[in-house]
Amino acid sequence: MIFDSKRLLLIAGPCSLENEQVTRAVASELGSLGRAYPELNIVFKGSYDKANRTSLAGERGTGMEAGLALLALVKSEYGFPVLTDVHETSHVQPVAAVCDVVQIPAFLCRQTDLLLAAAATGRVVNVKKGQFLSPQEMPFVVGKLKDGGAQEIWQTERGTTFGYQNLVVDMRSFAIMRRSGCPTVFDATHSVQLPGAGGGKSGGQREFVPPLARAAVAAGADGLFIETHPDPASAISDGPNMVPLAELPQLIESCLAVWRATRRPCK
Repeated sequence: MIFDSKRLLLIAGPCSLENEQVTRAVASELGSLGRAYPELNIVFKGSYDKANRTSLAGERGTGMEAGLALLALVKSEYGFPVLTDVHETSHVQPVAAVCDVVQIPAFLCRQTDLLLAAAATGRVVNVKKGQFLSPQEMPFVVGKLKDGGAQEIWQTERGTTFGYQNLVVDMRSFAIMRRSGCPTVFDATHSVQLPGAGGGKSGGQREFVPPLARAAVAAGADGLFIETHPDPASAISDGPNMVPLAELPQLIESCLAVWRATRRPCK
């Protein structure tokens, strides 16, 4: 098992895998965080293909072969478990050969064949709650994974559609979703997206990442999913909602303070 209830799970990395320089910069900073804060349980994430771009003109990433090579580098040289998302059943086995965690994107969380293929790998499966689902519907998603043989399942809240081009986070979700017995994670950066609001791409409001992340930890989230980049303005995807790498340590320190306070036994 990767999840440890005595440590705060942190899934972090760039939105899209771009090149070795960005990958190493992020992995190095995460390494520093891990050494500074033993309470963190860090998983490196990065996507080799952003298959759901708003526009056909949107950049999609490195592709599978180059992306999995970068993730293998992080795993071997920095020692982190690694995670990436899959969009088709044919991608699952090659990804599972490298990655410790197979992620099901929010838009695909009800795709039965994809869920079962991920479950059959024996890897941890992180499934994101669709923007169109209530937390009360997630037991059916988790049920498919359990029936498919998944041994460790994580659920990630990433906001719910609230009118056009906006998302809202219901902090009750963490308590509701945990009833299934699976850890819950808060995707702090995708939850501040403004879907499709950037003129052929998504916008975002990264200034709301810190308060929402701290609120989610206080509400009982077992982990945080945070996308970060040395220079979000130059990132090929999701720049407006990613946390600048230089700001990540302060954010994590504040979230850990909340985590410690809310997990302290009552006298």
